Parts: sequence; structure tokens; C-alpha cells
Amino acid sequence: MLRLIALALVLGFCGPALPAPLPDVIDSIRGGIVGVGRAYPPRQPLPRGKSSMGFAGTGFAVGNGRLVVTNAHVLPEKIDEDNKETLAVFSGRGAESQVHRARVLRVDLDHDLALLEIGPPALPALQLGDSAGVREGQAVAITGFPIGVVLGLYPVTHRGIVSAITPMARPADDSGTLSAAQLRRMRNPFDAFQLDAVAYPGNSGSPVYDQASGRVIGVLNSVLVKESRESLLQRPSGISYAIPVKFVKELLQAVQSDS
Repeated sequence: MLRLIALALVLGFCGPALPAPLPDVIDSIRGGIVGVGRAYPPRQPLPRGKSSMGFAGTGFAVGNGRLVVTNAHVLPEKIDEDNKETLAVFSGRGAESQVHRARVLRVDLDHDLALLEIGPPALPALQLGDSAGVREGQAVAITGFPIGVVLGLYPVTHRGIVSAITPMARPADDSGTLSAAQLRRMRNPFDAFQLDAVAYPGNSGSPVYDQASGRVIGVLNSVLVKESRESLLQRPSGISYAIPVKFVKELLQAVQSDS
């Protein structure tokens, strides 16, 4: 019997490997978490009243490390091209942060997703999981920039669980109050992950990932805001939603088909 136990130890037949602690998982993905916004070229006189960069939300690197996933609503509505302002991705940490010029490869308005491309160097890509296997009660984490880059580029992580798998489209009491986005969702209903996790507006586009493996299962899409914007940072909603990662995979496949 002792010989069998010793052989099992040597061959690695000791049961499944223990999941990585969350701090180790965060360390492994942090380099692929980015800010998304706009920026002017360095050392250029800025237009009056403009800052050198504007933050809009969070994103994360996938694939070859030069592809970035975020929410479609995070993309700036207007770029000051006359003064060489560009769509930008911000990577790194603190004083070591870098600005990458970005371009939009594809947008999926039905699921509020966008795929961007940046130039080299490539960033550490996050691994995509299987959203079909997500279960209610599963422990997840969110890493992003909840209050933008006001305090510098320092990603913040929140923990939570998948509290429900629920339809994203919700009927309105008055059809006249439905927005174009709501109408699209009603025509193409899909299930999203309701999360019991604290999130802020700057977290839009953040990866929602399994705490044990770091694999992305969804993209944070919205925060259920019940109070005014001024009090949001003091009393954030504990309910947020994530778009299943299967729609990210479909976006990547669509871009591959185009090329």
C-alpha cells in the first residue's frame, strides 16, 4: 500500500489541483486590464479647456494581446480629429502607465460590446472561459477602474457572486419610453448575469472572471443606479450585470471572418 501511495505521489495522482488564490489570479491578469478613452499627442499644445486625456471606462486585452474588449457605450461619441485627438487605451500602473492609440475593429450594439485594436507592444491577454457553464452562486471578481484615472491608473478588484441568470431585456410600462437600445434587446433577447458585486460607472467594460481560474465569463455592462450621481460613490448599488463572454467570442469570430 505504501508503495502505491508513493507511486501516486510521483505520478501526480493526488486529486485535482487546488485553485489559485485570488491575489495570485489578480497578479496574473492585472497587466491586461486597461482604461479606455481618448488622448491628445504628448507635448502638444492643448485646445482651451481640454485635458491631455479623457477616461470613459475599462477594457481588457484578449487574443494576441493587441485586441481590447470593452462596452460599446464606453467609446467616445466624438473625437477632436482637427487637433489630432485619438481613441486611446491606457495600460500599465501608476507612473509606469502608457497610452496606446486604438482603432475600432467591430461594434456589437445588441450586446453593447466593442472590439478595439492597439499597436505593439502586445499586452498580457486574459483567457476567455465558458459562459454556458456559469452557475448561480459562482464566485467571481471584477477588476477595473471604478472612478476612472482620477487617482492614477490603479486597477481595483471587487468580489461577488453570480446571483441570477436573467433576461437582459426588460419591458417598459410605456412603450413610448423605450430607447433604441431597449427595443433592440427586446427584438433579440438574451440572458445576462446578475451579480451581487459592487461596481461603479468607470467599471463599464471590466472583465468579470472566475475567482479560482481567472478565466473571463462576462463583461460588466451596467450598474443599477437608484440614487443621484453625486451620492453614487458613497452608496453604490450592490447589483450589476455582465454580458456573457460567448458574445465576445462571436465578436472575435466575426472579425476573423472579415479579415
